[in-house]
Amino acid sequence: MRIGIYLSLVRFALALLVAAIYAVNVTGQSENVDEVEAIGTYDRAGYPKQSRSVSFAMHGMAATSDLRSTQAAVAILQAGGSAVDAAIAANAVLGVVEPMSCGMGGDLFAICWSPGFEKPVGLNASGRAPQLATLDAFRERGLEDIPTIGPLAWSVPGCVAGWHDLHQRYGRLAWAKLFEPAIQLAEEGFPVAPVIAGYWKGGEEQLAKTVEGASTYLIDGKAPEAGDIFRNPRLAQTLRLLAEQGAVAFYQGEIAQEIDRYSRSLEGGLLRLTDLATHENEWVEPVSTNYRGFDIWELPPNGQGIAALQMLNLIEPYDVAGMGWGSPEWIHLFVEAKKLAFADRAKFYADMKMADVPLTELISKEYARQRGSLIDPDRALVGVPAGDPKLVHGDTVYLCVVDDDRNCCSLIQSNFHGFGSQRLAGNLGFVLQNRGALFSLDEHHLNRLAPGKRPFHTIIPAMVTQHERPVLVFGVMGGDMQPQGHVQVLMNWIDFGMNIQMAGDAARVRHDGSASPTGAAESDGGGRVMTESGIPQATRQALQAIGHQVGIGGSFGGYQAILIDWERGVLQGATEARKDGAAAGY
Repeated sequence: MRIGIYLSLVRFALALLVAAIYAVNVTGQSENVDEVEAIGTYDRAGYPKQSRSVSFAMHGMAATSDLRSTQAAVAILQAGGSAVDAAIAANAVLGVVEPMSCGMGGDLFAICWSPGFEKPVGLNASGRAPQLATLDAFRERGLEDIPTIGPLAWSVPGCVAGWHDLHQRYGRLAWAKLFEPAIQLAEEGFPVAPVIAGYWKGGEEQLAKTVEGASTYLIDGKAPEAGDIFRNPRLAQTLRLLAEQGAVAFYQGEIAQEIDRYSRSLEGGLLRLTDLATHENEWVEPVSTNYRGFDIWELPPNGQGIAALQMLNLIEPYDVAGMGWGSPEWIHLFVEAKKLAFADRAKFYADMKMADVPLTELISKEYARQRGSLIDPDRALVGVPAGDPKLVHGDTVYLCVVDDDRNCCSLIQSNFHGFGSQRLAGNLGFVLQNRGALFSLDEHHLNRLAPGKRPFHTIIPAMVTQHERPVLVFGVMGGDMQPQGHVQVLMNWIDFGMNIQMAGDAARVRHDGSASPTGAAESDGGGRVMTESGIPQATRQALQAIGHQVGIGGSFGGYQAILIDWERGVLQGATEARKDGAAAGY
């Protein structure tokens, strides 16, 4: 049955949810924000139906997934610190209060902008495979895929080197001062936040299997519950070493030596002191596409940021605003664009230092026109293959900070899965990531495992500029949801005229089932479209009628954003209602 049969029913349902969609001004915010009835299930009398108000400040602002992290960032800003200083302090705090999602054992990516520069700058602080991690070493173990739990999934942690490089380039305050809030929380303890408590519970079984995991992260063998006071004195001591000695302690000193010792003690522990000592990050040029007058910036592979750019290029030719938020036309277009972009992601996204990635072609408008011809408005695509760009010539935390001078930092940092590899770095008080599990063991794949190579990465910071200055610093964490979240937030803000809190609150969709960068194929034809409950039932029925498998529930990411209103000299902050976070400034 064709999709048009359902449109009148769907639009009637949407009329009950949306009073009006207003014109978008230069910053993308609805001009009549006090009158807009937001798209969601919130009911706040006298104000739009969104989870909370947009936060406003004049001088500086931070948005993170935990209140303590945001407070630390604002305190650093008030002490004269830069946006990067505040971001490092916030990230260090998140490693204490949200240890399953991030910390010193993980990787980091950032996009920064400073006044006087036409373009933002990117930092790729992701680590590489150990020198002992060869395809033969895994074949000898009879493995077809890299296990997600245990030391075989380890790659060198790039986070601390990322903090160091960012501070060297953009920092104002002394290095040691940035870690004072995190050290205090680790030593004195803190009440665990509700959403984080749920994540913690998910890691309880694996943490209990090792002495280090149980003694560091469990209380009497159990994960702490919401409101329980948790302390991590081991992590406090490690942070003190880092504050006093700098990043060298992590890659060559006492911390590195303990990681080496612990790795050698484990079957499958391939990480060595030499891998840590030779680690280097890379300053990179972010790449962009223009979407309806806004330049959207992402980092090039080994991350998946360009998937968002590919999706936007595929969507731009369509009258999205005319389709209406929540309509089957809108969701169908979004899902089909995602399938096409992720098919390319599975084949082409890899470490550009060690693989020939056709970057320019993948994010070109011409390539989008070629691929876009595959989209059928009346039928869901099944078994989408990757394109041929050469035919064209041409568990994670996200946080953002803007300071008084309008320096901007968009930063994302992760252990990959909850508690990473589920193995702690000896007695250091933090887990080591399992990013190595994202390598392919197929010797013909661009993302195949090789010593010294960076794996495919899911974590992606973002920034939006207009007239060569930033207007939105934002990100959406959450594995494969990240580029999908980026695109939905941008469409909500640009096409549907929502303010930045509404843009994050609005019910989301997530398509699962695309081929994987590890080489795994799509499992069930066209995959599955998961929706939050705020998507109208009539829309779900219409999508099913044209071949989509549709369900309700799942994980839909974690969003933070700061909008810069240059005309009025005001910052606007938004935070994810699905997390424990806060946006605040001064």
